[in-house]
Amino acid sequence: MYIAHTIADLRAHLATARRPAFVPTMGNLHEGHIALVRQARPLGDATVASIFVNRLQFLPHEDFDTYPRTWDSDCEKLRAAGCDVLFAPDEQALYPEPQTCKVHPDPALADILEGHFRPGFFIGVCTVVMKLFQCVQPRVAVFGKKDYQQLMAIRHMVRQFALPIEIVGGETFRADDGLALSSRNGYLSEAESAEAVQLSMALQAMATALRSGERDLAAIEARAMQSLRARGWQPDYLVLRRRADLLTPSPGEPIVALGAARLGSTRLIDNLEIDT
Repeated sequence: MYIAHTIADLRAHLATARRPAFVPTMGNLHEGHIALVRQARPLGDATVASIFVNRLQFLPHEDFDTYPRTWDSDCEKLRAAGCDVLFAPDEQALYPEPQTCKVHPDPALADILEGHFRPGFFIGVCTVVMKLFQCVQPRVAVFGKKDYQQLMAIRHMVRQFALPIEIVGGETFRADDGLALSSRNGYLSEAESAEAVQLSMALQAMATALRSGERDLAAIEARAMQSLRARGWQPDYLVLRRRADLLTPSPGEPIVALGAARLGSTRLIDNLEIDT
């Protein structure tokens, strides 16, 4: 696996690649990330991953400084997964001057749910992804469905800017108990780790209610919120939205359940596409 730390070095190494397949990450890799790399491998002639903890998408009170950095382990996992190139710039390499030009995604998508509770988050995400796309010049990029709203925002950005990149969604990778793998799961205590699956179970309960014929979405959402609060969680949202744009669904439209909640000091997110 070739490791490039500068844009110039990356571009020189990929000069002959006709169809790079790209998986951007912030490191601290788990099996969910590695599954995306494996998914990307047959989609291109060079498999590229990036590791960059993007300051632009963290709010001032969030965990940028303490976000886990696990470089040696990350490199070992990427090599074992067959990654060809790792792009690992530092801040000076990717942002040699203040990044005053930023991508502002459609507020109708970016200012709801995650964007409401983390103002500016999707500006930071779309800006760094756009910049990484310009560095790697991929023809395919793979993003996990666990960050469902993020995947939608990136797809919208690619479509709006007519970027020649196919965006592929990778299924959420879960532990045996159903907990969605996340880099932030490492913040959980042993007791919290056992409790964390309740977020996934709350989404499953919402799906069960829909499949049983219940159509009062507000009541289903309120019941899910209360179920987590009763267990000591602090939920931000548990909602049922249409998959097309995350707005309120009409009868018969494909639905996704999305949730975000804090367990102790750790904020977790998850989602579930529901076929009724």
